[in-house]
Amino acid sequence: MKKYFVLALLLFSIGAMAQNTPQQTIADLSLRKFDWLINKQTDSLQMLLHDELLYVHSNGLVETKDEMLQNNQSGALTYISVETDSLRVRLIDSTALVTGEGLFIGIINKTAFEVRLYFTEVYVLQNDAWKLLSRHANQLR
Repeated sequence: MKKYFVLALLLFSIGAMAQNTPQQTIADLSLRKFDWLINKQTDSLQMLLHDELLYVHSNGLVETKDEMLQNNQSGALTYISVETDSLRVRLIDSTALVTGEGLFIGIINKTAFEVRLYFTEVYVLQNDAWKLLSRHANQLR
């Protein structure tokens, strides 16, 4: 009996994963990216970020992939928490546009910040993996 229960649970889990739409996969990646930034998981970020990444912050700072990874790892830009809402994913061929709002709390160059942002992220499908190509954020008032 136990063996059948485990088999049923496994099949249910596989079915649930198979139902994950591309939009949900991309939304999950976008949210995990914030966790990786907070926890300084450079390896995970390295795999997600496109080599041609431009990461535009609401204060005008523009980072390349290498700069973003270095600033995150060194603590020049530290995220303490990110709470997002209103996340929306639009999929067009092999490009995904993610828009959302969020409260971003962190430290940049030893100065604390707490800002509510509207952000847009562009993901492209490259070698069967979604890569963050561009990100832009504006402050909400």
